[in-house]
Amino acid sequence: MTPSDYHRQNLRGTLLELAEQTVRTAGVEALSLRQLARDAGVSHAAPARHFRDRRALLDALALAGFERLDASIDAAAAGEGPFTVRFRGAAHAYVGFAVENTELLGLMFTIKHEEGASAELVETARRAIDTTVALLARGQAEGEVAPGDPERLAQVVFATVQGVAMLVTGGLLDGTTATELTDSAVDVLLRALPVPSDEGARAVLADG
Repeated sequence: MTPSDYHRQNLRGTLLELAEQTVRTAGVEALSLRQLARDAGVSHAAPARHFRDRRALLDALALAGFERLDASIDAAAAGEGPFTVRFRGAAHAYVGFAVENTELLGLMFTIKHEEGASAELVETARRAIDTTVALLARGQAEGEVAPGDPERLAQVVFATVQGVAMLVTGGLLDGTTATELTDSAVDVLLRALPVPSDEGARAVLADG
């Protein structure tokens, strides 16, 4: 089987790979089904069998991106070792994905928040934070994390890690590596977690 034959028989996957390469090197604006067809060596009409239009291609690209991100975080969260190791691994998985797929990640969240985003896309995009909620709840069950609302804690974690990712991809670290900043952020989170759940502690925080 020649490379051209292989691409034709696996056209959908090939188009998604080529689309991701285009997003990475030239940006979302450079994407077109006609150009992808030329890059794949197929007729201009061939991509329509898999993507009815450019928007359908973008939706599929975003969905595939979230699936990869979810798989990476899931693997870290389900790994061996104590909670701290799994938690740190999950944070690095997110930042690593953001660094390697900066343009794609931007597309993923843009598509997710657009009106008409598919239920499958929204659900898949939610999976990473659900994994984080489950990881924190498991840490609580194991006695590694004090009581608190794991949903709220997961939101704080994601806000922190996303902030790290934005600093890294924006070139704003001034000599600090992505690994160093991620580790520092995780250290801070592990000292600060969880949000106190008793009313007295909440009152102290409010007064402070």
